Amino acid sequence: MHQFDKIIDRSPSYAYKWEKYKGRDILPMWIADTEFRCAPAILETLKERTEHGLMGYTLPAHHAPANQAVVEWLAKQYDWAISPEWIVWTPGVVPAFNVVCKAFCKPGDKVMVQTPNYPPLIAAPKLNGLERVDISTVAIDGRWTIDFEDLEKQAADPKCKLFIVCNPMNPVGTVLSLEELQRVSDICVQNNVMLCSDEIHCDIILDEQAKHIPAGKLEAFKGKAITLMAASKTFNVAGLGTSFAIIEDAKTRKSFSQAAQGLVPWVNVMGLSATQAAFTECEDWRQDLLTYLRGNRDYLAAEIAKIDGLKLLTPQATFLAWIDASGLGVDNPQKYFEDKGIGPSPGIDFGDKNYVRINFGCPREQLEKAIALLTC
Repeated sequence: MHQFDKIIDRSPSYAYKWEKYKGRDILPMWIADTEFRCAPAILETLKERTEHGLMGYTLPAHHAPANQAVVEWLAKQYDWAISPEWIVWTPGVVPAFNVVCKAFCKPGDKVMVQTPNYPPLIAAPKLNGLERVDISTVAIDGRWTIDFEDLEKQAADPKCKLFIVCNPMNPVGTVLSLEELQRVSDICVQNNVMLCSDEIHCDIILDEQAKHIPAGKLEAFKGKAITLMAASKTFNVAGLGTSFAIIEDAKTRKSFSQAAQGLVPWVNVMGLSATQAAFTECEDWRQDLLTYLRGNRDYLAAEIAKIDGLKLLTPQATFLAWIDASGLGVDNPQKYFEDKGIGPSPGIDFGDKNYVRINFGCPREQLEKAIALLTC
């Protein structure tokens, strides 16, 4: 049996993903965590840290091994040479992009958000007293990308101070190319718009022809772009509440850190240890994961193509599939799937009620069960 084929009962852990449908005969395939056991090296590191016996305060900047692990990971994976001083640890990317809204906008300003996007990101502008401007995603040559004409038009509004984008995109799974990123940087720099790039899925690139390029690496931003990353999605440690922002420009970094003071706590000490282990000891495990997810993605894409009323543009990255259910001719695709015994994420929460998002980060047997339920 492949290590990712094992089905693990998550009910003893009160997993949010499974609690949603507790007591109902519905297979949860919604929130973006996987059904895979963590890499052995991560579990062993957490065990060692627990056996030390003390769980007092640990200032993230003092955890040199975790910081060095991030530096070396970015150098190895993305040829991005950063300094440890550029790292600002945060208890998740959601607090991070909300801090960005607070730090670089004032009430009444506008924030551009690439849509569809996941619910907490869509909610961020309003939570901070700002107006959200949706920048749509368009399908070109079988692949989703940003509507650059719309971005250029909206960025010209002096009230637009910030553009938040996911790369790789959640839920559509696109990896932005160098040319696309350069166009984003041209538009943002020309219009004095700050870019915040949520790159939490950047280590899960399934398209072997695609290459992830961190936004902060682009010279045009002069170090002012804010790049958000974490080990959480790739290595299934999201519950440990640990992520990091990479901000090269000292003034930008100071503004970000000041906006977080008194509101955002230090990251979880276990999360620091898990991140260190993930980035230094788990590359073979990650490669096995990518191979398994590619198989799941290809199986799902092939099966969806056989079902009348459903369409899927094969994602280049992530373990998420954005499925067009408009052809079903139903008013509520979410209810349609749930009535079939499958619990996806409702498309309306991402900005389009005609879609659902399926999480295929699960044992193949569960994915096959979902298809069987959908076609029965």
